[in-house]
Amino acid sequence: MLKIVFRIVNTLLAAAALAALGAGYWLVWRPGGGLSGEVAAPVRAEVRIVRDGMGVPHIEAGSIEDALFAQGYATAQDRLWQMDSLRRLAAGELAEIAGRVALELDIRARQLRMRRIAERWAETLPAEQRAQLAAYARGVNHFLEQNLRRLPPEFTLLGYAPRPWRVADTLLCALQMNRTLSGNWEHDLLKHRMLRTGRPELVEQLFPARLGTEPLPGSNAWAVSGQRTATGKPLLANDPHLPWTQPATWHLVHLKAPGLNVAGAALPGIPGIVIGRNGRLAWGITALQFDNMDLYIEKLDMRTGRYEHAGRVMQAVRETERIAVKGGQPAQLEQWVTVHGPVILEEEGRPMALRWSAAEIEGAEFPVLEWNRAQNAAEFRAALGRLPGPNINVLFADADGNTGWQTAGRLPVREGFDGSTPVDGASGRFEWKGFVPFEQMPFYSNPKNGLLVSANHNPFPENTPYSVSGFFSSPDRALQITRRLEAAGKLDAEKMMAVQMDVYSALHHGLARAAVEAAKRRGETNEAAREGARLLEGWDGQMRAGSAAAFLAHLLYQHVRRAIGERASPKHGAGWRTFLAPGVVARIVGEKRAEWFDNFDLMLSNALADAVEEGRRMQGRRMEKWRYGRANQVSLAHPVMGRIPWLGGYFNFGPVEMDGAATTVRAVTEAYGPSMRFVADPSDADGTWIVIPTGNSGHRLTGHYGDQWKAYLEGRAFRLALEKFETKQMLRLVPEGKR
Repeated sequence: MLKIVFRIVNTLLAAAALAALGAGYWLVWRPGGGLSGEVAAPVRAEVRIVRDGMGVPHIEAGSIEDALFAQGYATAQDRLWQMDSLRRLAAGELAEIAGRVALELDIRARQLRMRRIAERWAETLPAEQRAQLAAYARGVNHFLEQNLRRLPPEFTLLGYAPRPWRVADTLLCALQMNRTLSGNWEHDLLKHRMLRTGRPELVEQLFPARLGTEPLPGSNAWAVSGQRTATGKPLLANDPHLPWTQPATWHLVHLKAPGLNVAGAALPGIPGIVIGRNGRLAWGITALQFDNMDLYIEKLDMRTGRYEHAGRVMQAVRETERIAVKGGQPAQLEQWVTVHGPVILEEEGRPMALRWSAAEIEGAEFPVLEWNRAQNAAEFRAALGRLPGPNINVLFADADGNTGWQTAGRLPVREGFDGSTPVDGASGRFEWKGFVPFEQMPFYSNPKNGLLVSANHNPFPENTPYSVSGFFSSPDRALQITRRLEAAGKLDAEKMMAVQMDVYSALHHGLARAAVEAAKRRGETNEAAREGARLLEGWDGQMRAGSAAAFLAHLLYQHVRRAIGERASPKHGAGWRTFLAPGVVARIVGEKRAEWFDNFDLMLSNALADAVEEGRRMQGRRMEKWRYGRANQVSLAHPVMGRIPWLGGYFNFGPVEMDGAATTVRAVTEAYGPSMRFVADPSDADGTWIVIPTGNSGHRLTGHYGDQWKAYLEGRAFRLALEKFETKQMLRLVPEGKR
């Protein structure tokens, strides 16, 4: 019997050893090879791809097209499956590889017609830009052709091979980022519902065009002039906030060719550098949350497609989409498309069509390489003027000492409405009148105080000659950044990065103080409110993971927000969770107007008591043991490898309790956070510091899958040099026939 047991154990151990060897082959050699040596490629002259100690490819080529070919090749080496999943997400083709669980995502992408838009855009690109995107695609495809037998394991697990990369696939990836930074139609619909069932005079206050004190010359970006720095030269910082992903959103890369020397953060699937610096300029980006989507209520017969518009009877176009579903029958999507766009929903039997600026690609360009090559502010702004979207704030600094803030993208010009609610599409009175001319968009440069700060707040001055509508953030983050920069003395990279880690929340601090004062004035008898006031009294407003007071302030905000939303519209108020909400809540509590509550002290005390009771249910009765971080945990899970039984955790990061909140400079929530942190000195070719949440590679055992995680959590960054970088690995792409 004992011999049988030993035989079984030995067999299991042997099987485990073979499995380990197989896993090593599968996870290491297959996807991670080819970073050194020599590869024949369709390039004009030899191209070198040097990997530094962080796995960042430094690409040197004899022409820009060869550099972009090599960028496509190197990105595919590091992030092929991520690239493929991004284009599938945008095109509505995830269910084909993931099954019915992804069908809703596919339906929404198909409703937005993103694949059709990308294909039409690809056909109309200027020849030079199309050639650039085609060079990148050739690089991706060359890697594919060479590695079909050792694709990353995600493809094996999901049982498919990627199709060749196309120019339209790059544009799909660009459209997906545009979509991520758009999305105001959901706010418009919520406001519409709240107006229908609530008190209009209150609901309107919940969706203001501006929140009052926008500083004029966030994601966060700021540029400081040389008068404020230790070197006497400008510095620039940026930490764009995006949904958490693994692999990371950004791929770090350096491109060098005649007329091009640029490094920074690229988006997998897109050639060039989106955020970064060249030898003369550094730039950062935040979302310009100007409303670029409108809902039109169509007088449409959903059976025949006939509808009324501007006094005419018109025929909508019927589009049919077949959506492949792995392991099941294909799904069918049919939708009508009017002059405004696709009908994406019906509200109380009324069809609503969505107009989105990204869908109007006539004359749309792809000028990323142009701003990568810009040598001065004029050239840089000229390139931004040709950007069709997404709508962004771009802050920049140059080696000559200039700083600037330029808004860019396509902003609809609306006449007769502000875009904040669905409008009557039949009347013909609420059409867009084109887009705001670039020269009329907000631009600020070289302010006297030496500071330009963007934190998603409204950058439009009061005298803007067109209607401004959007989902802008409160100016609190921008004001806190400004205070920190002004108090820091002479600034350097280390001080700039310290500001990026700031976790003071003016919103939560203000609400906490208001609730404490309300409890005192009332001589509070409610035990929960009294205990809550005791915990919050003296709190400094820092949203630290280990803070019990921060946790209570977090819950207090949710209860006050809900009370305000329900007061305005009882049926829909609980769903009022917009970007505008924190600033609106602070304003309403600060002003204490009787139209909101007869007794603000009573509302605040009740909200505080409810917050305490909720906290006790969540973390126990001993309030001193509460931790805010338990309500603000971040997990970065690989969508495929992270689901493998027993082994999945090896591909994931977290959960980690995080400092910060949506209203702090370090804007961290369970859903999103800083997708990178970046500081640059444009006067120093090697003066760039950058970090992304995990690592530059999408392959677990390359050494660069998570090698930036610890530094990211601690607020540190790595130097990304244009000239003096280390060589850890080198791959030479040599012209075919010359090996």
